[in-house]
Amino acid sequence: MKKIFKSVIIMTICMSVLQGCSIDPEYYSQVSPSNFFDSQDKVYQRFARPFTSWATYQGGVPYARFTVLNTLASDELLMPNRNGDWYDGGFYLNHFTHQFSPATDGYWNYTWDAISESIAQAWSAVEDIDKNVDFDALGFPEGIRESMLNQIKVLVAYFYMIGLDAFGGMPLYTSNQTELQSRATDKQTFEFIEGLLLEALPTLPKKASGDAEKGYVSQGTAAALLAKLYFNARPYTGEEMYTKCAEICTKIKNGEYGPYALAGSYQEIFGFSNATSPELMWVVPSENSKREVGGGTPQYSTHYNTWMYLDNPGAMSWNGLCLLPSQDINGKHYLKVAGNLGGPFKLGSPYDKFEATDLRKKNYVYNGNGQYTGMFLAGVLTNPHTGVSCIADGSREYPKGTIIPMVDQVAQLAPDPNGTRYPNGRKEGALYGEENSGVRLLKHSPIPNEADNALRFNPEVPVIRFTEIQYMLAECKWRLGDKPTAANLINEVRKRYFAGGNDPNPATAGNLDEYRFLDEWLIEFIGEGRRRTDLVRWNKFTTEAWWDHPADGPGKEYLNRFPVPASAINANPKLEQNPGYK
Repeated sequence: MKKIFKSVIIMTICMSVLQGCSIDPEYYSQVSPSNFFDSQDKVYQRFARPFTSWATYQGGVPYARFTVLNTLASDELLMPNRNGDWYDGGFYLNHFTHQFSPATDGYWNYTWDAISESIAQAWSAVEDIDKNVDFDALGFPEGIRESMLNQIKVLVAYFYMIGLDAFGGMPLYTSNQTELQSRATDKQTFEFIEGLLLEALPTLPKKASGDAEKGYVSQGTAAALLAKLYFNARPYTGEEMYTKCAEICTKIKNGEYGPYALAGSYQEIFGFSNATSPELMWVVPSENSKREVGGGTPQYSTHYNTWMYLDNPGAMSWNGLCLLPSQDINGKHYLKVAGNLGGPFKLGSPYDKFEATDLRKKNYVYNGNGQYTGMFLAGVLTNPHTGVSCIADGSREYPKGTIIPMVDQVAQLAPDPNGTRYPNGRKEGALYGEENSGVRLLKHSPIPNEADNALRFNPEVPVIRFTEIQYMLAECKWRLGDKPTAANLINEVRKRYFAGGNDPNPATAGNLDEYRFLDEWLIEFIGEGRRRTDLVRWNKFTTEAWWDHPADGPGKEYLNRFPVPASAINANPKLEQNPGYK
């Protein structure tokens, strides 16, 4: 059932780079650069091409190639074996169990390839535009050339950041006209990324108040990427740069790079008209019937018949991803007590970590006119407007027509009236999922009912949002000794999720420790493709256990990095493998 999207969209930019631009698909034939650039539109077409790789490999977060490793290898989301569905020879579970191998098929292969392809696309566009476009003759305003080229260079920096985070030092290229390179060191790769961002930042367009995010690279985008680079400097280079990160975050909060602010609700961030939310700093643009990007990949997550509950036959799905379970086979909560698979566990249990009164911790319900509530699918799913429930189709564990609950467990729980279904007893674990195992997440790209289906895919897919700046600043303050300010910054975000701002469990200088910070990152950014990075930064990725995942243990720190694919080394013998991998 493995589905790998390989389609490539060719995009065009339709508005001035200095005023902001949007990325829309346009198909055109290949021509020589020397005779192609005879209009501004064609220059924008070429400028847009590297955004193709970015949008293709980013938009399907968390299942996209730039985010999937951070998701499947962590304590956040899981692709369990569902009686053979989604097992695929252990492909998905190898990520969860940290069975990374350069010779084994895994998303580390696809991520490395996506990074390499995207970098090549970007430098090709820079070369074509730099060498073949006469900006003055085509009537471009002053500054367009520098802005256009540096937006692409920020894309290059972003692609290298993905590589640095996943693999460490990367082969560094500034052109497609050079011979194959060996891998640079981690520090050299870090400094290369930093240099690209610092050079580009002052030349980029600055978002104006009320502007919609359309996918272009702004000063806010580059500043946020620079802050993220400094924020994770210790695992990248061994040097802490929290002071530098805090300085950039403070400048962003003060509006130096554009008017960004916290949104008032999660619907404003992820809803059907989210493009003008002041929280969004970079998005993959999406539009119904034109450029449809399914952020959150609900087709890989929700139960086969969830479309019945959603009242939308177009929302068919394949029943894969779910939240890591909070409860054991007997209903014990792993956060509180030891369960069937050990514990209690401080990590994982994402659904339990949302407060009961959190407005997000409701079942997703579309209420019409682009309005919805909740972002989970848990328990019995009966649409309050239609009365229709999600039922079994009879092809898996439950009889046809049975109303089935989505349970916060991954275990063998289906009815067994004859006592023959489980001859070896009921079992729990990532290998023993069933069709209703696991709570499902419906956060990105909310789904309307059939009557309003023209709204589907209209939400932009957030890549960077202001809350990330707020949380980075909070963690930097905490690490630098200012715990009260750190708690206040966290609470400014949390209060929007409770009626009247009545947070039952606010952060305080006393309760804000490393695990509370990891919990805050988890519940705020669940499904946004960053979890593994946070665990590595806090030195928990290989040292801590979570549900059905014992700690990797001493001597396994090398698993903080993924292996360089054997296919990449075969293609470029100058590449060296990461330590710990054969």
